[in-house]
Amino acid sequence: MPTVDDDLSSGLAPEEFSARIFGTAGPRTGAGLALSPFRGVRFVPEVAGDPAAVTMPPYDLIDEAAALRLLAGGGHNIVRLNLPRAAGESYRAAGDRLRRWLDEGALAVDPEPALYVYEAARGGTVLQRGLIGGLGLRAEADGVVLPHENVFPGPVRDRLALMTAANANLEPIFLVYEGGGDAARIVDDAASRPPLTEFDADDGLTHRLWRITDPGAHARVAADLRGKQALIADGHHRYATYRALQARHHAAGDGPGPWDQGLALLVDSTRYPPHLGAIHRVLPGLRPQDAVDRARTAFHVGDFPDEASAIDALAGANSPAFLLGGGDSLHLLTAPDAAALARCMPSEHSPRWRALDTAVLDHLLIGDLWQIPENETAIEVVHDDPSAAIARARRTGGTAVVLNPLRVEDVLAVAGGGERVPRKSTSFGPKPRTGLVLRLLDPDASGRP
Repeated sequence: MPTVDDDLSSGLAPEEFSARIFGTAGPRTGAGLALSPFRGVRFVPEVAGDPAAVTMPPYDLIDEAAALRLLAGGGHNIVRLNLPRAAGESYRAAGDRLRRWLDEGALAVDPEPALYVYEAARGGTVLQRGLIGGLGLRAEADGVVLPHENVFPGPVRDRLALMTAANANLEPIFLVYEGGGDAARIVDDAASRPPLTEFDADDGLTHRLWRITDPGAHARVAADLRGKQALIADGHHRYATYRALQARHHAAGDGPGPWDQGLALLVDSTRYPPHLGAIHRVLPGLRPQDAVDRARTAFHVGDFPDEASAIDALAGANSPAFLLGGGDSLHLLTAPDAAALARCMPSEHSPRWRALDTAVLDHLLIGDLWQIPENETAIEVVHDDPSAAIARARRTGGTAVVLNPLRVEDVLAVAGGGERVPRKSTSFGPKPRTGLVLRLLDPDASGRP
């Protein structure tokens, strides 16, 4: 199959994308990247049903309406474990349900430790292919696992409560690394064989999973990754949760264990560079007309009667630019007042950081003009889909803020300069499907000797 088109990485060819990431990363200390085999937990189709019907997109892409649709399907959808509150259930109930599904045979633990090859494809094009395993958790100062975004404490507390109750990693985070070595050959060799699981999902993608159980292959992967670095493309909150859970166990005197790793998909960006999309905002408590009226004090505002022309105008606008929706018409904000920017943008950040659309959004619009508290209750997010953000705002009577994607080179330059882009600035994809393989935080299933 052909590999992903270069334009999915915002115009950068695969080799250039990797060079931009890892050529600017800080120094590594000690051992490098580690991805360990484990005994994966997978749905048993004969009991649980069609894999397309029991898996889902990552939890942070699921709004209330989508969660209710998944729940309405009944059965064993992973949403009942990963978002139990959508069904009015507690995290303890989700943990009990996980163990019940294991007892009933809807889920089964693979008999031997494995690394898993995951692939997402559209038609004849492979968009993503990588290895799922237990990622060795490292302090940021080690320069091995590189974040590029800050996190909110609320989602970390939420995922920590669920992870503790389930005693499991229910979905992988997504990382990219500069590969091209032996691990890439092992991945492609596995993908040349018939898959363990293959299905077409409602996201328009074909998802495939293979299993690598050969200890020799595991050792070759470990050797190839030694000394490498990885960038967190998606899952900053879950990685912070992994680290919080690890710290809790170590503080309790538990010593080394499966909590020293977290479930992760590792993709070779020299072969499959990710797509970078925008993360749009929905502010349920801000009336659209109020949002526009306050924005006029610092922005030029253009009005559009239809969504398609407004989104096209946003795409062609000079940065920073924002599209406001939620009411009967849409409004394009451009050319922010220089004095307002000088007043609001934090001086301790670099000029490149202060020019990011998400930085201007957070500090000038949300913080100054709209005076909305920056938290996960007052500000909802929608990944990649501007129409969904606008529709959600109309349902709530609030305001949608549609953004252009950040430029890859800006994200990498900011991270390379020791800064992080504002929270929820980037939507790297395609993201791995949730529910294909789970990881129990149980020494017997960890894959350790």
